[in-house]
Amino acid sequence: MSVSMRDLDPAFQSAGQKAGIEVWRIENFKPVAIPHSSHGKFFTGDSYVILKTIALKSGALRHDIHYWLGKDTSQDEAGAAALKTVELDAALGGRAVQYREVQGHETERFLSYFKPCIIPQEGGIASGFKHVEAEEYKIRMFTCQGKHVVHVKEVPFARSSLNHDDIFILDTANKIFQFNGSNSCIQERAKALEVVQHIKDTYHDGKCDIATVEDGKLMSDAETGEFWGFFGGFAPLPRKTSTEETKSADALPTQLFCLEKGQAEPVAADSLTKELLDTNKCYLLDCVGEIYVWMGRSTSLDERKAASGAAEEYLRSQDRTKSHIIRVIENFETVTFRSKFETWPQSTEVAVSEDGRGKVAALLKRQGLNVRGLLKAAPTKEEPQPYIDCTGNLQVWRVNGQEKTLLPVPDQSKFYSGECYIFQYTCPGEDQEECLVGTWFGKQSVEEDRTSATSQANKMVESLKFMASQMQIYEGNEPILFFAIFQSFLVLKGGLSDGYKNSISEKELPDETYKEDGVALFRVQGSGPENMQAIQVEPVASSLNSSYCYILQNGSSVFTWIGNLTTPEVQELVERQLDVIKPNMQSKLQKEGSESEAFWEILGGKSEYPSQKIAKDAESDPHLFSCTFIKEDLKVTEIYNFNQDDLMTEDVFILDCHSSIFVWVGQQVDQKLKAQALAIGQKFLKHDFLLEKLSLETPIYIINEGSEPQFFTRFFTWDSSKSAMHGNSFQRKLSILKNGGRPTLNNKPKRRTAVSHGGRSVATEQPQQRSRSVSFSPDRVRVRGRSPAFNALASTFENANARNLSTPPPQVRKPYPKSGPADSSNAAPRSTALASLAATFEQPPREPLMPRSIKPRPKSPPKSDSNSKENAMSGKIEALTIQEDVKENDVEDEEGLTLYPYDRLTTVSSDPAADIDVTKRETYLSSAEFREKFGMTKEAFYKLPKWKQNKLKMALQLF
Repeated sequence: MSVSMRDLDPAFQSAGQKAGIEVWRIENFKPVAIPHSSHGKFFTGDSYVILKTIALKSGALRHDIHYWLGKDTSQDEAGAAALKTVELDAALGGRAVQYREVQGHETERFLSYFKPCIIPQEGGIASGFKHVEAEEYKIRMFTCQGKHVVHVKEVPFARSSLNHDDIFILDTANKIFQFNGSNSCIQERAKALEVVQHIKDTYHDGKCDIATVEDGKLMSDAETGEFWGFFGGFAPLPRKTSTEETKSADALPTQLFCLEKGQAEPVAADSLTKELLDTNKCYLLDCVGEIYVWMGRSTSLDERKAASGAAEEYLRSQDRTKSHIIRVIENFETVTFRSKFETWPQSTEVAVSEDGRGKVAALLKRQGLNVRGLLKAAPTKEEPQPYIDCTGNLQVWRVNGQEKTLLPVPDQSKFYSGECYIFQYTCPGEDQEECLVGTWFGKQSVEEDRTSATSQANKMVESLKFMASQMQIYEGNEPILFFAIFQSFLVLKGGLSDGYKNSISEKELPDETYKEDGVALFRVQGSGPENMQAIQVEPVASSLNSSYCYILQNGSSVFTWIGNLTTPEVQELVERQLDVIKPNMQSKLQKEGSESEAFWEILGGKSEYPSQKIAKDAESDPHLFSCTFIKEDLKVTEIYNFNQDDLMTEDVFILDCHSSIFVWVGQQVDQKLKAQALAIGQKFLKHDFLLEKLSLETPIYIINEGSEPQFFTRFFTWDSSKSAMHGNSFQRKLSILKNGGRPTLNNKPKRRTAVSHGGRSVATEQPQQRSRSVSFSPDRVRVRGRSPAFNALASTFENANARNLSTPPPQVRKPYPKSGPADSSNAAPRSTALASLAATFEQPPREPLMPRSIKPRPKSPPKSDSNSKENAMSGKIEALTIQEDVKENDVEDEEGLTLYPYDRLTTVSSDPAADIDVTKRETYLSSAEFREKFGMTKEAFYKLPKWKQNKLKMALQLF
């Protein structure tokens, strides 16, 4: 597309450079920017251009452009708005989707920008905005329609405007009434209350009464009588009259036209395919309910303007002036547009379009325009987070037909590829204990075991009264949250169940079940001790990859292979996983390019192998859908610019993040439909509504209202008190509205197990369920399945010869040792453990695995009580000189507070400090010693939640 300076309006020079909404009003056929404070205020006599800019996770900016036409706007102004929209798209690089919006018939996408609604005002720029100030408040009446966004339309203030199907708002001087037609749905009534709140805040300065009137109540209460009094008393309502807009769109076929020289010429074709669209032309696709204008990448700006004008004329000629026009650019078509065609190949021209965007930016820059908004922003590199507490309790069962067997703790993280597993994980949450029930299906598992696992998991969730979350995972598609729960995860070939044995027997396949004395190759992957896996692969050279490390076993021999593209952190994981697979054997190190002949001989000889990491689906920008599931038929409606208030308790919603999907189920959903939540998620994956080629093995989460975990609420600005309310959606919002915007909480007890100050579960109803909170008894150290922080801490108390796969490496950087003396008097490991524990609370950017060396302080000798002042001063001086590299800006101790060395403040001290507050022992430490012991400053420590503070203090014997 050729672009010149004269084609672009100066008002658009700096548009679309950051996320948000920008609005221009057409004044004398020119766009004039509207201040942010006036966004959402529209006049019936004007035309507007609206730009929505979205910052995607990839770092790119996506643009949607709308031009809104008031019912009284002139045809010339409407035409100017349409042309200016094409110009704005050109200024943004020619890839935005453009929408035509007509007052009273706006798209849900457009209305979502201005929640809860827009109420256009009379007048416009042509009339000079002449508004007569009324001496008394003018009574107005509105009708509200929509479950997700509200279409508000002013209707005559008369009894004849009312009906049984809609919701009406009567706005009077001192009170706002909401009349709920008897045939209206609860969700629409709840959304209408948001409009009531908007009118109250906008036109009454938040000072007026609110009343709701139910259709059919007659004069049973004072507010109902007051409402009907405005209409001269109660009288039967008429039936709603049908309108011409109710014509079925399915009766007319979709037609394709080629737009040339301002004319629409039909395209003859038996079926719609992408090959019909020529990149040098523009086309019109008439879908009856909406009109699409497709613009080839090679068309000029003038040709696009002409196509836009032709589309407007096409609607006028058919008396369909209220229809939507959606303009799309080649290679940036919407999902809905592509779905109209029988065949639409996967796009392979994205790189070309990026290059074209750069050329447009370069051209505009030479012409003196600001083009920062055209350039792709640098993607934010974020380490994936599990968003779950990793110190909870885990139980795992292996499924064998209709039976399930509880696994002992040492085997909880060892899964076979031919098996199915069920796990239940409970951990502390923000407001209550969180519970997650999941199923894991191995690649070689049989359908019978998968069905049984799903059924048994469903029964577990049902027995918990749907207060637990649920997830379904397939081997190879595990999310980071799953690995965070299991921490060290091992996948072995084969299986032990009857189903697997029968399956390979029927297919006459060899049994590949892992044998400790056989040949096996494991690919090691992960990002740290809290997220590491060893996956058994085919023991051949082609299974190697330069981006990974491997463990090769052959009877009594073990090799570790280090790929050239791996990092030291990943290489360190090999030693940790070796402790799981072959804990009592010394490995032979093999670096890529210098392998021994014995190594290649075990793998059957050398062969080519890849060097790039195995690609996994990344989490994309989330999309929220409302679901209707009737007789196995799933229909969805996308909700744009969603927030927590869009989750209605009567409905089921799906949050699609591409790498996983969440099925949210409201409390008021029918029990039969609740039981089908997983089937709804599977149907969604099968239909692939966004045409994003979703895998049928994408992880599915089932989230039940009132028990939303953090890994779901992170997609919203979440208020847990809202999901804890009772009643239906309308009752809840009415309660909030009448309670000054504050939710009225449900008083039912929270589902939380009693927890001691140290954070250890004290529940006794499940004695076999382990706790991940550390036990300091040397005889009861649990190695597997704890958080890295607790493993690090426990290592200072364990037997020196005990082998701990999760213990952090020693001070000197070298491969992870298989054994080594543990000096419990050395403060460094304990400081490292506490710093690691604090890091799991605050979740800062990941630090290197090797802690910096900390100078240990010699143990202070016992002090005499008679010299307490001298001892305190001596302790203070000693404490201040513990660490040489402490920063000067550390938090200082409170003035006048006597300081004591750590040894005198512990609960097991042989010479305890006197006259101290035993509940705040840590406050008597100097800033330097506090940082050494806790791995953080006092200021950072006191920002932690109380229970997390207590965990740290208990670990240091200060509680």
